[in-house]
Amino acid sequence: MIEKDLLIEFGSKISRFDKGEVLFNQGDMPRYYFQILDGTVKMNNFNDEGKEFVQGLFTAGDSFGEPPLFLKDSYPANAVAVTDSEIILLPKERFMELLVSNPAAHLSMTTNLARRLYYKSIIASEISTQEPEHRVLKLIDYFKTKLSKTPADSRYKVEVTRQQIADLTGLRVETVIRSIKSLEKKGELQISNRKVFR
Repeated sequence: MIEKDLLIEFGSKISRFDKGEVLFNQGDMPRYYFQILDGTVKMNNFNDEGKEFVQGLFTAGDSFGEPPLFLKDSYPANAVAVTDSEIILLPKERFMELLVSNPAAHLSMTTNLARRLYYKSIIASEISTQEPEHRVLKLIDYFKTKLSKTPADSRYKVEVTRQQIADLTGLRVETVIRSIKSLEKKGELQISNRKVFR
């Protein structure tokens, strides 16, 4: 995450997006660096049958859609506000100037991109080779230890919905619900007041 004051110094603006509003479409050329102040954004694709695949979910403090800024290529997915959101937009040219003149921000951006590549490589292998229960548990563990920084031996409340887990793992939501119930019986998860804990 780049400091808000630094983004403002380089000419960013803050925009509000309503739930369901599209920030950019697959195939668009990038014009801005995006960083979320408040809300949630998903990047998604649809297959030929219209089934949605969520590439990633991003919340307050996250940036998204950066690779095409560096590659000078079009977006490989859509970006849609999942909730009403407040987002910082910095024009592409000013974003590049910021990175060149601020090595710490550049390193932070590189680390962030590396973290996402790491996540993608893990999830790609899980989706293609593992059973549903394993996929669900692996995704929850990733959110617990890597994103929320919750210690492995501490209780973690799963913040993503069952639908979002389905979208992120390529499973049907009914399969996710069955998997969570089965994992609860095995003692891997706990369910309390419809909330899932790991």
